[in-house]
Parts: sequence; C-alpha cells; structure tokens
Amino acid sequence: MDHAASASQHDDRLNVAPSRWRDLLALTKPGIIGGNLIATLGGYFLAAHGTFDWVTFASVMMGIALVIASGCACNNVIDRDIDALMARTRHRPLAKGRISITQALGISALLGVAGVVCLALGTNGLTVALAVIGWGVYVGVYSLYMKRHSEYGTLVGSLSGAMPPVVGYCAVTGQFDSGAFMLLVIFCLWQMPHSYAIAIFRYADYRRASIPVLPVVHGIKRAKHHILGYIVAFIPASLALVLASQAGAGYLCVALTMGGYWLYLALCGYRLDDDVRWAKKVFGVSILTITAMSLVMVLEAMVPMWV
Repeated sequence: MDHAASASQHDDRLNVAPSRWRDLLALTKPGIIGGNLIATLGGYFLAAHGTFDWVTFASVMMGIALVIASGCACNNVIDRDIDALMARTRHRPLAKGRISITQALGISALLGVAGVVCLALGTNGLTVALAVIGWGVYVGVYSLYMKRHSEYGTLVGSLSGAMPPVVGYCAVTGQFDSGAFMLLVIFCLWQMPHSYAIAIFRYADYRRASIPVLPVVHGIKRAKHHILGYIVAFIPASLALVLASQAGAGYLCVALTMGGYWLYLALCGYRLDDDVRWAKKVFGVSILTITAMSLVMVLEAMVPMWV
C-alpha cells in the first residue's frame, strides 16, 4: 500500500471518531439540557436564600443534566419514525440510522442510572423522586403515547418540562412547599405558549408527521387564543413569588417587563399576516423571558453571599 492510500485511510478514521461523538452528543439534545440547567439554577438559588453548599449544588446540576440527557435519548428512539418525516429532525442520528436502537437505549440507561445515583448521593429522596417522575412523564406518558394521540400532549409534556426548577428548589429544602408549587405552576404555564409557538412555525412538519398539536387540530387562530390566555395566566403566576416574599424587586421588574412584552407580542398576532414570523418572535421572547427570570433568581440569592 502506498503512502497516499495509507494517509487517506488514517484521515478517514480520524473523521469517523469526531462524527461518532457528535452523533452521541446530539442524541442527548444539549440545547434542551442547557435551557433546563438554567431553570434548575433558578430553582436552587431561589430556595438557597444566600446559602450555598457545593456538594448539593454539584449533585443536583450534574444529576438532573444526566436524567434529562437520558430522557432525550429515549425520546429519540421513540420518535425516530416521525423525526424522519420532519425537516427539523430528519438528520438526527437515529432517524438516519447512524446509531442503533440498542446503542441509544444503552446510553439512555447508563445516563439515567448515573443521574439518579448522583442525585441520591448529594441531595434527598424527594429530589430523586421528582427527577424520576419528570423522566417518566416525558418518556412514558408524553413520548410513548400523548404526543401521537392527543392534542393535550403539550399539556402533559409541560409537567415534565417544569420539573427541573422544582428539582433544584427541593434539593435545597427537602420538601415540596408553596415555593416549589409556584415554580411548578409558573413553568407549566410558560411551556404552553412556548410550545404552541413552535407548533405554528413548524406547522408543516407537525402536519406531515400527523402529530395532533393544537394548531394542526384546531387551527392557528385558536392556537393564538390559547397563547394569549396562557401568557395572561403566566404573568400573575410569576409575580406570586414576589407576593410570597420568595423573590425580590429585581425579579419583579424583570417578570413584569418580560411578561408584559411577551403579552404585547401575543396581542400583535391578531393583526399580523405572517404567522410564521410572529410565532418565531413569540418563541424567542419566551426563551428570553424564562432565562432572565431564572438568572435574576440566581443574582438576588447571591447578593447576600457577596455582602
């Protein structure tokens, strides 16, 4: 074999390894993990009230990240057929057959067990139970059945999506109190307009894959009504943390400003003709809103630690 051919084969092997790692990473949906970790941070520091424990903090952040990664890997296995039909997801590793079902399930199991062990060693039984319930709802109820069979799948999925900040909160408190309940309600309400906005600007994908989301089943106009209604409910729910003295003035300003602008955008949807462009704005502001609210929870809690 000449040197040129040998070098070519060596380069091919080097290219395969990074591609393989990229596929494995994509299986866990890093973007979803990142967003949920910010929410977990908010929940943790909201409960911490200026105190900080490295073991608890590291355990809950690492543990919930691994549990979420496990759930996302499982979701990729379950959704591989509909992923292949949707423009946004058709290049996912399982949809393209670059990773086998057995490999994906093995990775999911490994990540899930590691996450539960991490939570069990550094937090408390309630935190472990909430993380497992969130995983079960996302994989067992939402992905396996509700997503494909009911327009209420989004509502069920919002419960698992709201679990990370509650997990962060309960890792500190060890109990499901009024603060944990308010976080659950806030993040559930936030998930709905966020998800409906995605369903509007990805309408063709969802319809092609026969996924019964609200805009596909009842039309975009009705989805706009629901988006507006959920945002109207979200704003006072988010402010309840201030009324309960769980959050301070900084959080109040951010929640009012971002929530108010999100509401303004929802109202704009009734007079704009480009639904796709509008829905993308609603989606983008939803991300900014919940991220800003979570981060200000962190900052308000950290101020007493600095002074």
